[in-house]
Amino acid sequence: MRDYFSSIGYEMPHYINPAEYVLELVNTDFMRDREKASQQLEQIQSSWSRSPNATVVVDAIEQETTSEGRDIDIGHHSANPLTILLALLHRNYIKSYRDVIAYGIRIVMYVGLAILMGTVWLRLAPHQKNIESFTNSLFYGGAFMSFMAVAYVPAYIEDRSQFIKERQNGLYGPSAFIVANFITGLLPLFLIAIIFSVLVYWLSNFRPDGDAFFLFVMWLFLDLLAAEGLVVLVTNICPIFVVALAAIAFANGLWMSVDGFMVQPHTLNPFWRYVFHYIDYQAYVFQGMMVNEFGKRTYACETLPGGSCQCMYSSPLESQCQIAGTAVLDSYGYRTDRTGLWVGILIAIIAGYRILGWAVMYLKRH
Repeated sequence: MRDYFSSIGYEMPHYINPAEYVLELVNTDFMRDREKASQQLEQIQSSWSRSPNATVVVDAIEQETTSEGRDIDIGHHSANPLTILLALLHRNYIKSYRDVIAYGIRIVMYVGLAILMGTVWLRLAPHQKNIESFTNSLFYGGAFMSFMAVAYVPAYIEDRSQFIKERQNGLYGPSAFIVANFITGLLPLFLIAIIFSVLVYWLSNFRPDGDAFFLFVMWLFLDLLAAEGLVVLVTNICPIFVVALAAIAFANGLWMSVDGFMVQPHTLNPFWRYVFHYIDYQAYVFQGMMVNEFGKRTYACETLPGGSCQCMYSSPLESQCQIAGTAVLDSYGYRTDRTGLWVGILIAIIAGYRILGWAVMYLKRH
């Protein structure tokens, strides 16, 4: 810069900020002699257009854009959608690593909840007196895992605010943002599900089987994905922290009320059952966890002083002073052969939340 301006008659003094010097040359707003200032500015512009430097720069730009197949017009730059997505993912992962609010605080919260649950429901024996405790623990874990997703609201509002600015600059649209946001959350949410399960599952003494443990992880992971999708949708509709927080808390309270634990599905009021129960992601998580725990496990009945047995649930194992876990499932109306269906419905709900979130962003022009 110093050499170039010297070559056109403007010697830059020593020990001066080059940017400030150039601003003084080209800024005509505060010049006393406006005519002289305009002539000076015109001379600087014409000197550049005639200089070899300008030719080199223009040739370099044309060569670069031609070789990469990019379109460059005034005010428009089209880029490969995959390149945009990868750039957003790279930035999101850096932000997630550095931003304690996005996932760090949530991991601490979930670990705290896991320790709380594991020590409250500690080493429950497979006895009929603990059947209700097992059921309560499954409901509590699934419901509060999703409820605590409200902690993601401030981080998402920040990301959304950044998106609005970059969308106005024409850098990318809501599709890239929603897809990148979803992919970024997969790994942290899976790690949360694993950490939570390791602590809770074995402390509480759920069905001691490797397959059952990983099914438990799967249900929690799907639960977290759905809960985060709900956060994205509600916050896009109303990106005000307090309002979004209240709306998401209300929605989770609704899902907890109609998921089949408070009132069993077959006795639930028809309005709540047909309007909300069947689109309640927590309902499918609770059903899946119940089948995972009770589908292949037996529980000891109460032995009376005379040696006879008293079983809370009637099952084919009653003569052996035991209860088949399927008897517990029958009381809720849950079948053991619908796991695939429930997983499919949960995936559809997760996709539905994200698509609706995308639609809101697409329709809201800021």
